[in-house]
Amino acid sequence: MLASTLLAKKRDGHELSDDEIRFLIHGFCQGDITDYQMSALAMAICCRGMTSQETATLTVAMLESGSRLPRTMHDRPRVDKHSTGGLGDKVSLILAPLLAACDVDVPMVSGRGLGLTGGTLDKLESIEGLTVDLTAEQMAGQLAQTGCFIVGANDQIAPADRRLYALRDVTGTVESIALITASILSKKLAANLDALVMDVKTGSAAFMKTEADAVALAESLVSVGRQAGLNTIALMTDMDQPLGSTIGNAIEVNESVDVLGGQHGPVRDLTVRLGAELLVQVQMAETVDAAEERLCRAIDGGQAMEKFESMIRGQGGRRSGPLTLHPPTPILADADGYIASFDNQTIGQAIVALGGGRRKAGDPIDHRVGIQVRHRIGDRVQRGEPILVLHCHTHQASEYAERLHQAITVSETLVRRRELILRRFH
Repeated sequence: MLASTLLAKKRDGHELSDDEIRFLIHGFCQGDITDYQMSALAMAICCRGMTSQETATLTVAMLESGSRLPRTMHDRPRVDKHSTGGLGDKVSLILAPLLAACDVDVPMVSGRGLGLTGGTLDKLESIEGLTVDLTAEQMAGQLAQTGCFIVGANDQIAPADRRLYALRDVTGTVESIALITASILSKKLAANLDALVMDVKTGSAAFMKTEADAVALAESLVSVGRQAGLNTIALMTDMDQPLGSTIGNAIEVNESVDVLGGQHGPVRDLTVRLGAELLVQVQMAETVDAAEERLCRAIDGGQAMEKFESMIRGQGGRRSGPLTLHPPTPILADADGYIASFDNQTIGQAIVALGGGRRKAGDPIDHRVGIQVRHRIGDRVQRGEPILVLHCHTHQASEYAERLHQAITVSETLVRRRELILRRFH
């Protein structure tokens, strides 16, 4: 079997067999198939697409390039969530300890931020001393003691995905639905989960800008996840505005702690709904409503906060209060009216330019950069009232405050509030 023959076959629009896909991934990992050949395959997949069966086989082949987290017969149900990312999405920081407080294990493997999308690992590393690099033994200990951890992928978890993603990034094939699906699910399958919930975001602050693209990705993830033996449900959620009231790293940790302390709002609402979907899937609750009630009790009773503190300590973190931010600069409304829209690209680019995000992998992060979002679309505001509060070095404040001021549209007429959860896929 020749790699060049298979590449030509896919390039011509023909379906690859299970054995052919496994041959390509195995050869890539062994070094028998070169980077340029695999780049050509990624481009062919991006142009021609893949069937659900092809994508499922690719996912499992990438999974089998590495190892899985071990399970024992005495384990609690094991679940996880994955988000396609967006401005201000800090749900993972809250959801992992919240689910652990409801007697399920959450071995969460997360990523770093790149471009406008912030990374869960970067947010956690705002906490002094915290490490996201745990050994297999440390992960097992965290699950046994706390019921959750949040770590980065290592060389043993789907190494084929790590190598292929690096090629996708430089060949312009990141947006392929099939390759996104295989990348996400190969890592989630490696955690040996009983259930997975996907948060597929759509809108100007999301990776998937249109609802059509978000629907295609959600359907692919659910279909392939189930073909691979993993109970998978997806929610499509709105990302035409930042999620919650903060954007940044340390500032999002502070908001997460506030939500765990009982603060209400869209972050709590979405976190509870995602968690409820998982509890129902693993039969820890009969209905979504009953599951939501249980999750809310865990927040309001303080059990979720206890698990969060235990998770932080278990990963070496030291936190004694709100994390420090740069000095604040308010961005004020210049007229009475209603918040009509946010220019999320400008907001995200400001965070990155100020050092709160990365232009390229490996860039350092200034965890104290952030933006507080005081209002949501549809809110009534008065002239002179703060809409955003920028936290950055004082010498940068004036320039970026003006940019952010231009990123807010205020309408004289009433603006409809946006729904947070748009669709459910199962």
